[in-house]
Amino acid sequence: MKCNTVRTKLAGYLDDAITGGARVEERVHIRRHLEGCNVCREELERFRKLSVLLSRVPQNIPPADLAVRIKVAAAQAQHSQDWPSRMRRIKDRAEILLDNVLRPLTVPATGGFFSAILVFVLVLQMIGPGITVRAVQNDVALNLMRPAELVSLSDYPQAWAPEQHDLELSLPHGLLLDVTVDAQGHMTDYQIISGPNSLELRRQLDQMLLFSRFSPMLSFGRPTAGGHVVLSFSAVRVRG
Repeated sequence: MKCNTVRTKLAGYLDDAITGGARVEERVHIRRHLEGCNVCREELERFRKLSVLLSRVPQNIPPADLAVRIKVAAAQAQHSQDWPSRMRRIKDRAEILLDNVLRPLTVPATGGFFSAILVFVLVLQMIGPGITVRAVQNDVALNLMRPAELVSLSDYPQAWAPEQHDLELSLPHGLLLDVTVDAQGHMTDYQIISGPNSLELRRQLDQMLLFSRFSPMLSFGRPTAGGHVVLSFSAVRVRG
């Protein structure tokens, strides 16, 4: 026998795995080859040392229920491979995903829906002024926004317009003012839109507007600063 053939059979020869009538003759040929081949004999010796080392390795005893566990795992794996189980698993995952995503959006979506209805009603009232709506008897007007208004104009000083501006003030809307009102109904600032703009006239306007009374702008029933009132003045002097 050749060395390559003998080396492939050394493990079985060492473990006495070569049995039977035909195998006995093969063992005889291997033994004769080993008696005359040092290389194959050294290979057999290495196999023996390896066998001794492996025999000294402690053996791990498998748990008693290992066979039952394997059978249960195999049954579960086989059960999970059918299409109904896969579809149920996909459905459950989709329901959990949609629930986690849509639940936080439920309250904002509801609030946005009612806000859209409110805006639609307000816009409809603005774009449809020709629609006649019969008012309920003793109905109270509900104004979400009410502009500032002039309550009373101070009569101080009595002669507030200098005579050099008689020509300009005698025209329609001779003096046009934009007055800014705070939340308490007091004048905080004003601008002359058109008309005379002398220093003496501004000084007298300061005194008059300072003692005038205004109603502040209302926002949802609350006084709010920043309201504007437009005032128009014209003078008529009678000379006798």
